[in-house]
Amino acid sequence: MLRFPDGSSRCYGQLRQHQRFPRSGKEVNTSKGKPVMARVVFLHPDLGIGGAERLVVDAAVALKSQGCSVQIWTAHHDPTHCFSETLDPDLPVVCVGDWLPTSVFGYLHALCAYLRMIYVALYLVFFSGVEYDVIFCDQVSVCIPVLRLSRHRKKVLFYCHFPDQLLTQRTSAVKKLYRAPIDWLEERTTGMADMILVNSKFTAGIFRETFHSLSRVQTDVLYPSLNTITFDQSPSEAQGLQGLLPETTTCLFLSLNRYERKKNLGLALEALAALRSNLTPGQSAGIHLVMAGGYDERVTENVQHYAELKELAAQLHLEDCVTFLRSPSDSLKVALLRGSAAVLYTPSREHFGIVPIEAMYCCCPVIAANSGGPLESVADGETGFLCEPTAEAFSKAMEKLVREPQLCRDMGQAGRRRVQDKFSLQAFSDQLYGYIVRLSQ
Repeated sequence: MLRFPDGSSRCYGQLRQHQRFPRSGKEVNTSKGKPVMARVVFLHPDLGIGGAERLVVDAAVALKSQGCSVQIWTAHHDPTHCFSETLDPDLPVVCVGDWLPTSVFGYLHALCAYLRMIYVALYLVFFSGVEYDVIFCDQVSVCIPVLRLSRHRKKVLFYCHFPDQLLTQRTSAVKKLYRAPIDWLEERTTGMADMILVNSKFTAGIFRETFHSLSRVQTDVLYPSLNTITFDQSPSEAQGLQGLLPETTTCLFLSLNRYERKKNLGLALEALAALRSNLTPGQSAGIHLVMAGGYDERVTENVQHYAELKELAAQLHLEDCVTFLRSPSDSLKVALLRGSAAVLYTPSREHFGIVPIEAMYCCCPVIAANSGGPLESVADGETGFLCEPTAEAFSKAMEKLVREPQLCRDMGQAGRRRVQDKFSLQAFSDQLYGYIVRLSQ
């Protein structure tokens, strides 16, 4: 049985009938000039609420708006922990293989992820009966050889958020031995895609440095965009912050990221402590920080790091001026972005990062580490500040915004204009659709 977003289940036979793509909607021209439907299947490991998931959902919505028929296939989708668009019956989400383990006694996460995605791909190719023209897959490339087993070869577009082998540490000889074949498979199978896209120029450079055998393979940059519908709700529709913050709050800073150690979230707490030490008690009395981000109880690191950050806040004597939130709703996130003096974006060498885009669209300046994706999204001194990832550097930027409210407003307006000019959903949609048309021909 397969579980669908509405909570219902269907047997395999019903799935074959239900999941066939319709043959109506916008058409693309083949080289022979005959119109055909562009049918796209997205393959994604875990359809949660992270940045990679946000891009996949936005890409699916964008192609659907262009008239393509779209489905998302995944090994895990929890209707209570997902983006709202995936609950729309018009955007089918098919979940298979969730019974497979995500780890073995807390280990072998990568191997389990590979096996789960291979299972999803095998089911799609051999048992689903789904007709499609292009497969869009990301994060796990090992499913690409399986897709090649299709009776009629289908085109595969692989979107590289960042090389997976760079997202883990090899702290022991056993870990190095374990990762060696996985890293080899990642490089080998990524090169089997018909088209490779990356999320930034920074990632394109890292891609070439990491995958030596693919250094001459063309990688086009497709910047993530912002589906602004969520952020365009009127103030009356948006959730307020009443009751969430102390009544004395006059200046709010926001950290918005998943509870993962690589996000360097402790820097936001340390920067707040440094800022308070540079201000008089009267000046610092109304300053508050909200630590908000994706949190999944199934993920051990989320649980552990959340506790670590609360302990760090206590050590820095910040309990009264920090609020921790786990997996805030879209409405609450919008309210926080609109009400903040700045977003503190602490990860270093982040491949792109959608949070700065969300913040700038909400007229909220961004204080970010001066490496990776923010170098391409944030205009230093215009829409925010790019700083060394130290508490002192971040606190100085925060202090500037505290002392100059007009600068905060000016940067906010400049940020919104930058998103509209460079990262609009329409530009993202048109560029992605062009790639789909090219592969469909």
